[in-house]
Amino acid sequence: MDDGLVNRKPSSYDDGSPYRNEKAIVDSDPHNGSQEMHIAGHETSPETSLHRGLEARHITMIAIGGAVGTGLIIGTGKALEQAGPASVFISYLLIGFVVFLVMAALGEMAAWLPISAGFTGYASRFCDPSLGFALGWLYWFKYVIVTPNQLTAFALVIQFWVNREDVNPGVFIAVVLVVICIINYFGIKFFGEFEFWLSSFKVIVILGLILFCFILMLGGGPDHDRKGFRYWNDPGAFKPYLGEGSKGKFLGFWSCMVNATFAYLGTELVGVTVAEAQNPRRTVPRAIKLTFYRILVFYCLSALLVGMCVRYDSENLIFATKAKTGASASPFVVAAKEAGIETLSHIINACILVFVFSASNSDLYIASRTLYGLASSGHAPAIFKKTDRRGVPIYALGTSASFALLAFMNVSDDSSKVFGYFVNLTTILGLMSWVSILVTHIYWCRARKVQGIPDSALPYVAPLRVYGSYGALAVCIIVALTKNYDVFVGGNFGKEKYKTFITGYIGIPLYLAFILGHKLMKKTRGIRAEDVDFYTGKDAIDREENEFLAQKAAKEAAKGPSRGGWFYRIFLSWLF
Repeated sequence: MDDGLVNRKPSSYDDGSPYRNEKAIVDSDPHNGSQEMHIAGHETSPETSLHRGLEARHITMIAIGGAVGTGLIIGTGKALEQAGPASVFISYLLIGFVVFLVMAALGEMAAWLPISAGFTGYASRFCDPSLGFALGWLYWFKYVIVTPNQLTAFALVIQFWVNREDVNPGVFIAVVLVVICIINYFGIKFFGEFEFWLSSFKVIVILGLILFCFILMLGGGPDHDRKGFRYWNDPGAFKPYLGEGSKGKFLGFWSCMVNATFAYLGTELVGVTVAEAQNPRRTVPRAIKLTFYRILVFYCLSALLVGMCVRYDSENLIFATKAKTGASASPFVVAAKEAGIETLSHIINACILVFVFSASNSDLYIASRTLYGLASSGHAPAIFKKTDRRGVPIYALGTSASFALLAFMNVSDDSSKVFGYFVNLTTILGLMSWVSILVTHIYWCRARKVQGIPDSALPYVAPLRVYGSYGALAVCIIVALTKNYDVFVGGNFGKEKYKTFITGYIGIPLYLAFILGHKLMKKTRGIRAEDVDFYTGKDAIDREENEFLAQKAAKEAAKGPSRGGWFYRIFLSWLF
């Protein structure tokens, strides 16, 4: 036995692949010497398995739903006011490319082996069990914080219309919490369909805002002012921040890199959905490719156009960035006001409510499936991998939902500030998740090379391969170490800076403590490249895929050729 792996005599397989060297994962109890043979990270029992109810359109829209949120509609305004339009555009472009590299690395592993445990299982299986333990628990911790934070945001956004003195925010928190629990309880097909339409609405809203800003930029608003790139010249493309001259402009740009990172967090959730995806070897790579194109269009084009419609020193924008939440904080509303349109704020606020509701719904889903994946990998109590007849991990869902009750802290006036610190904490936890995925992919590539598995044997290969993961890893580490650099600039390390420093960086030692603590307790070691298990459970997934494709072909043959399908594939599928 070596690092929990037992080599068995190579078996024959239906496809005749020469690359298969079947290995089984063994759990050992040091107290009684018993051993249990099972497929680590992948559940096949009816009592613990998830249902593959997510179609291709569900996966692609859940992916974009994770990528598009209030960080785009609201957070862009703060970045613009702080650093200028060029800094916003360039940072969104650079971090967007890093996100694509993270997604591609994850997609290469997920398309080969779409197991129940998701990317936490890949870390345990291809790199180090301790890395999988740390990644899984910190990722779950992130989402049990984000979920109540989204519920709090919903209550704050609705205060645009209803004062907290008239209706207690706890009422709205309770209603939304009950609704998202019901949506998650009724199974993956119901959840997937619901998220599909919510994410489709997000796409329509973002496209509408892009078109709106484009028209304003060309002088199509009531003021008939053709702005073009005027504001890039006056007051300028880059705004100094915490300094003067080139240094201040660079600090402003780097602050946008941090803002962009927070805005993009959540795109990796495709790795959580692989166990419930139909035909994952096709749908997951497609979702990743489409997410890249959508990032370019939605984030980068929106950032470019809003920077052309609003001056970074506009009084309306400065006021907006001081607003807590809601339409008043959106730079798109500022653009409308400065063009002479006053009615857009209510429409934007309604859209933001839908965005926040969708985010809270998907965040609860991710939290429950992450806890399920931890149990499936043996890093959490086995009760959390129990599923009902709909394939819902009800105990993992109930436990994750109970943490959402933290949102009721919002019923007091001064407690919402606490959630601002929670956002700072979740950003560093999200970065640690990206780092773990990239490290796992680097070890995956190394093991593939040692075991002689060529690119041609994989359903999907990351475009820049291991080199892209090395580059993205370097960027993620640099951003993680410098994300709260402003606490060190300008002196006066006061009370508020102290809190920002703690919440901004505590995730790093916590992450390392989880890894080292697990190593000390479980006596684990990193898995050697020649011992990495690429095949256990793969044949079962292959059979599931073949059965699905056969059933799909039979249905299509019975229905006959679909009219209009070409129009959807060419013109609409990249959006919906």
